[in-house]
Amino acid sequence: MSKEPDLDREEKQQADKFEKVASSVIFEAIRREGEHELLRPLSALWWSGVAAGLAISTSVLCKGFLSSILPEADWAAAISNLGYTVGFLIVILGRMQLFTENTITPVLQLFLGPSRAKLFQIARLWSIVFAANLVGCAAAALVLVYGNILPEARFEGILAVSRHYAEATALEHFGWGIPAGFLIAALVWILPRMESAGEVLMIVIITYVIGLGGMSHVVAGSTELFILVARGELGAGAAVLGGVLPAFFGNVLGGTGIFAALAYAQVREEI
Repeated sequence: MSKEPDLDREEKQQADKFEKVASSVIFEAIRREGEHELLRPLSALWWSGVAAGLAISTSVLCKGFLSSILPEADWAAAISNLGYTVGFLIVILGRMQLFTENTITPVLQLFLGPSRAKLFQIARLWSIVFAANLVGCAAAALVLVYGNILPEARFEGILAVSRHYAEATALEHFGWGIPAGFLIAALVWILPRMESAGEVLMIVIITYVIGLGGMSHVVAGSTELFILVARGELGAGAAVLGGVLPAFFGNVLGGTGIFAALAYAQVREEI
């Protein structure tokens, strides 16, 4: 009888040890990926970032399509936000450069050995990818507004989604950007553990929660704001200062300031 508690305790210790090892292995895998991203040529980062900005616009499209056919009801958001996951699936599975993924991936290098050189590399990566994402979002917005590529009824759904996003204040976008940044960073941390089918499901779950919660994702939200700018419903300055930058800082705080720091803290003693 006395051996059973000891056995349980031993099994628990082994399980805890495995979990710690697994976390440190995940940390190292993401760190190496970040190291690779920091060394990629500027042109590769740029065009991958532009592609991601264009692709993420499909989240706005699909959410708008579903919104255009659903009645105005409290439960409608539970369905329309399934469309919000589409762009993230394309970008993440397509391995395109999305800024919010980079709030954790390259930053782990800085936690291990802070230096001016690494800080400069991260600033270079962030500035290139973020600018490229915004260019892709702006291009998508211009095509949607002036390209006449969608039926009017479906485009009205996209406008409704965009107008709703633009109603938030700068402080709200900042606050709502924190959990969005945290969740995207958590997704990056989780994905190396997943098989292919599980990877798809996890992306859908996390990004669905972001959409359903009305959180502010700087890249997807920029497409919505730029659509309104292109239509003359919103000034460019108001879009950038009142929506893009607050969401940017919120995403960085949630992804880097909170999740990345906690991820490093849990494996610091093992690496």
